[in-house]
Amino acid sequence: MARESESGLPIEPVYGPAALTGWDPAEKLGDPGSYPYTRGVHPSMYRGRVWTMRQYAGFGTAVESNARYRRLIGQGTTGLSVAFDLPTQMGYDSDAVVARGEVGRVGVAVDSLDDMRVLFAGIPLGEVSTSMTINAPAAVLLLLYQLVAEEQGVAAGALRGTVQNDVLKEYIARGTYIFPPRASLRLVADVFAYCRAEIPRWNTISVSGYHMAEAGASPVQEVAFTLADGIEYVRAAVAAGMGVDEFAPRLSFFFVARTALLEEVAKFRAARRIWARVMREEFGARDPRSWMLRFHTQTAGVQLTAQQPEVNLVRVAVQGLAAVLGGTQSLHTNAFDEALALPSERSARLALRTQQVLAWETDVTATVDPFAGSYAVERLTDEVEEAVVALMGRVEELGGAVAAIERGFQKGEIERNAYRIAQETDAGERVVIGVNRFRLDEEEPYEPLRVDPAAERRQTERLARLRAERDGRAVAAALGALRRTAEGDGNVLPPLREALRARATVGEVCDALRSVWGVHVPTDTF
Repeated sequence: MARESESGLPIEPVYGPAALTGWDPAEKLGDPGSYPYTRGVHPSMYRGRVWTMRQYAGFGTAVESNARYRRLIGQGTTGLSVAFDLPTQMGYDSDAVVARGEVGRVGVAVDSLDDMRVLFAGIPLGEVSTSMTINAPAAVLLLLYQLVAEEQGVAAGALRGTVQNDVLKEYIARGTYIFPPRASLRLVADVFAYCRAEIPRWNTISVSGYHMAEAGASPVQEVAFTLADGIEYVRAAVAAGMGVDEFAPRLSFFFVARTALLEEVAKFRAARRIWARVMREEFGARDPRSWMLRFHTQTAGVQLTAQQPEVNLVRVAVQGLAAVLGGTQSLHTNAFDEALALPSERSARLALRTQQVLAWETDVTATVDPFAGSYAVERLTDEVEEAVVALMGRVEELGGAVAAIERGFQKGEIERNAYRIAQETDAGERVVIGVNRFRLDEEEPYEPLRVDPAAERRQTERLARLRAERDGRAVAAALGALRRTAEGDGNVLPPLREALRARATVGEVCDALRSVWGVHVPTDTF
């Protein structure tokens, strides 16, 4: 019976030497830490230091999330990863009409410098690495973080972390965009330039395929559309006058890890090889750090099931193993109950323990790229690479990632693949344990974590106090300066920072930019 990978590539029953006929190890592999980085971006990989163990967390108010962060650090988390609620992600304040019922639900509500100060209270920002999953208003949250660090006495040059800042994938797969694509690209380029001067150790973008995968993208689509977005960001920065080697070493990526272990390992290896070639040959980068595709991985939330949720522990372990064997730089493992609700403290701890077992109770960290030379994995790596390059070529034919987004190409391709997956699952052709095979007659009861419904009221009360206490004239003047800069071609981050310092809210600064740049109206394609 024929078997195919998640991307529809054929998987042979047995692979042997013939699978690599004409295959040149020097060209395809190289050494770990050397071009084309198929075998990893560092010579010693996890023998030198294991990946950063991040746990994505945030819910309710800043007070509640701060308590969770402190506990995670105490349990061995080596990097924080902040989840923001939907109003924050969309640039709205918690008291906006459109925010009702969503405050603090899928992440923490951050409306102002006051909230960010509480969120990181007691956490030394000069010592931790923080990743923030925020896109359209990424510049806003990054500047709030910088201002809190400044209050702690931490120099901006000492800050380490990542801001996702990948707004193009929002138009493709996720939907938390604000401004039209070309205005958003300007804001991304402004973050690059600002961080080069002000926060040089900060990763200015995490180009994300994860959310495309969650929307239904195949591994090939995930990598192709992510790298195409990365190319668009590089072009925007170069067009803004930056040299490629001035910003490219701070670019990073964000991928999913599915249960299809062999294809996932091949995907990561192929992605590194493609990006190294693009940066060296297309953009003429000379700094080897510009060639490196460094990435964070999160296990596949879309593969978690509400049925028999404890089985998700097994899925997450396999997914985490795929990420490690693929050479990830940092990893978040999902909690087993996330298909039901926000993770409980117990389930979040188990997710972290999964990474710790992989790091210290297995031998996968003992050697670099243990699948190198595998007939199956090397063949799959080549086939994934070929398919990704072909799909990237289709994006280029449409004029690049932004032009393709404006035509709805990526979104349509992903939606068609998602529909195919749903059909196969419904028909039982794609096995999902507990859903269409090995079901229980009656599910065992489970009590999920619930966000206190009073959290929204408390947050809006905080906003009312903020507006009553602050200097309204100073806020108005700062917002006016921000609008004037947005109307021209200057970098908007310095006036944006001063507006936030004056205690303007996230919604107010985003409204100032909306008044100049407008908002995006999506194109339906499917």
